[in-house]
Amino acid sequence: MTRLSVNINKVALLRNARGGNLPNLIEVAKDCERFGAEGITVHPRPDERHIRYQDVRDLKDVVQTELNVEGYPNKSFLALIKEVRPEQVTLVPDPPEALTSNAGWNAVEKKGELLEIVARLHAWNCRVSLFIEPVKAQLQASKEVGVDRVEFYTGPYSEGFVDNAELAMKPYAEAADFCKKVGLGLNAGHDLNLKNLRFFAQNCTDLLEVSIGHALISDALYLGLENTIQLYRRCLQKY
Repeated sequence: MTRLSVNINKVALLRNARGGNLPNLIEVAKDCERFGAEGITVHPRPDERHIRYQDVRDLKDVVQTELNVEGYPNKSFLALIKEVRPEQVTLVPDPPEALTSNAGWNAVEKKGELLEIVARLHAWNCRVSLFIEPVKAQLQASKEVGVDRVEFYTGPYSEGFVDNAELAMKPYAEAADFCKKVGLGLNAGHDLNLKNLRFFAQNCTDLLEVSIGHALISDALYLGLENTIQLYRRCLQKY
């Protein structure tokens, strides 16, 4: 069964809006695990507009499943990773000022840079995933730089799903088959939700993990956090 990692950035954003510690990010992370999440994802940015660097340190002490830390590999991010040593690091190509991640790496162009970064992260005993688009040349380059997994950027799938689910899924299904062939583990994330997740998971070969935040936290406002996590997990069950 594909693992569900809950991205709690939006919880931190709500907390930061008023200062203080409400909602309590650490307690929410623990609740997510208690309700069935199989990982916790965070994406700290240099301006700490949602997840703070100290949050990552605090989460490492309490997360019992897997901590997945996403980010652009600048000097401060890599220093944090060296200190915390999360189970998984997902490298994203967006600059620090970006609102959200909306494109995958150009691993072909950045191969030399990524080789050095991936080697450093492996020396710190972190699994490395690369945020990528379902393009064969980029996946091949990802394999060559030594990452353990890739995370498909699923924004285009989510946009195309409403009009033509099969057409939207086609490049991801083909890319998933290629990943299996070359030995790349496969994660996915961005704009996946209760409407489109099941179809994606059923048509993506050997999908190991999805990371979902915005939609899941939004659904939890109406459905409750425990119920929402269970609904997302059901979408990932194999029939």
